[in-house]
Amino acid sequence: MDLVEGGYKGLALEMLKNFGIDVWSEVKLKTQETEFVGIVLPRSQKADDRHIVLKLRNGYNVGIKVDKILSIELLGQKETKQTTNFKERLHDPSKPTVKLNSTGGTIASRLDYRTGAVVPAFEPEELYEFIPEITNFCNLHTEKLYSVLSEDIGPKEWIGIANAVARDIEAGYHGIVIAHGTDTMHFTSSLLSFMIQNPPIPIVMVGSQRSSDRPASDAPLNLIYSVKTASESDIAEVTVCAVGPVSDSYGLLHRGTRVRKMHSSHRSTFRTIGDIPLALVSKEKITPLRKDYNRRRKDRAFNAKISFEEKVALIYHYPNMKPDVIEALIDNGYKGIVIAGSGLGHVNNQMYPALKKAHEKGIFILMTVQTLWGYVQMYVYETGREIMSLGVVPAENMLPETAYMKLCWTLGQTTNPEQVKEIMLTPIVGEITEREPTNAYLIFQGGIPEIEEFISKLRM
Repeated sequence: MDLVEGGYKGLALEMLKNFGIDVWSEVKLKTQETEFVGIVLPRSQKADDRHIVLKLRNGYNVGIKVDKILSIELLGQKETKQTTNFKERLHDPSKPTVKLNSTGGTIASRLDYRTGAVVPAFEPEELYEFIPEITNFCNLHTEKLYSVLSEDIGPKEWIGIANAVARDIEAGYHGIVIAHGTDTMHFTSSLLSFMIQNPPIPIVMVGSQRSSDRPASDAPLNLIYSVKTASESDIAEVTVCAVGPVSDSYGLLHRGTRVRKMHSSHRSTFRTIGDIPLALVSKEKITPLRKDYNRRRKDRAFNAKISFEEKVALIYHYPNMKPDVIEALIDNGYKGIVIAGSGLGHVNNQMYPALKKAHEKGIFILMTVQTLWGYVQMYVYETGREIMSLGVVPAENMLPETAYMKLCWTLGQTTNPEQVKEIMLTPIVGEITEREPTNAYLIFQGGIPEIEEFISKLRM
């Protein structure tokens, strides 16, 4: 990549040419105040011409004003990670073999320095090269299933992922890691939990909030923790693994049907809702936090039920919601509706006639709570009782997204109303729990340490 293609122009381009420096050169750059050693990075084509950008040896990027630069010394030329050819690792028979399937998302993305945008780019094996620590745990086989951002994932990809997991279990892998975008990961983890039941090995989903080539990316640690889990854990379930909120020194392992993305940009975005995580994972060990999980087995038996009905909607109730929302779903042939109701599971009375009509048309209607924490309790108020009389079924404490995916999966198998109801209200993979620990959100999930630190600062 030459300097112009790398986004440099004007004063910055002229200075780099004068010192004989190209993009990806390793340099020692001296300014009026200090000196930097790093690699010259490409810049966005829209960036100004007054800065040169270096990636320092500590991983951080720094922009240096041209008018403060005294000299630039060429130290060498670095091969970029984007063009590094994958080299086959020697198989270590003393280590288990884990499969890494990539579907895309930020963890399998890089920054396009010409535009400043994040784009799907890394092959799975490039992640292997980027984070060599994962070779400490296992022999890793990689495969790119898809290269899509998670907002574009859908039934075709979900079924493809489930079929790939089934194939890899039968192939004898010790564990499976699935790289996936974080935005809709909890949808996929829920559906995959229903499609692949009672697996004999860990199936760990992993993503990142920052692309793998960015400073302070959570991708390396998330991948290390997830690969360690797939290699060494006896928790044989579909899970989501991500860094914990208090420190990067550990990650949390969340059950696939009880996890949710809870922050748009924070690295510790995932939380177990209505319960506590399954385990705490560090580079050194895995510490289970619960005992009621499906355990690893030596056999290859599992229950694959891969089905999906697309004509299902997830809607959030809001004040003054109009019945034409439901009418539109009826007119378009929908077979199921999941409502995230207000409070204990309510909607306004304007909706009643439309809900009754939908039920009479054979549409299965499920009620969840938009508070996320807590149970649907439609017996408490007359409102809830009346809504149930219209044919709406309370979903206990299933998360809205989990209920949506379970209903899509259920209706893919049967449309018989009684059978659908029985399946939806029967706990299968932890999606419904008998009780909710009162301190579940605080334990290892970003409550106690941060709160105490915050309060102590206010007291000073």
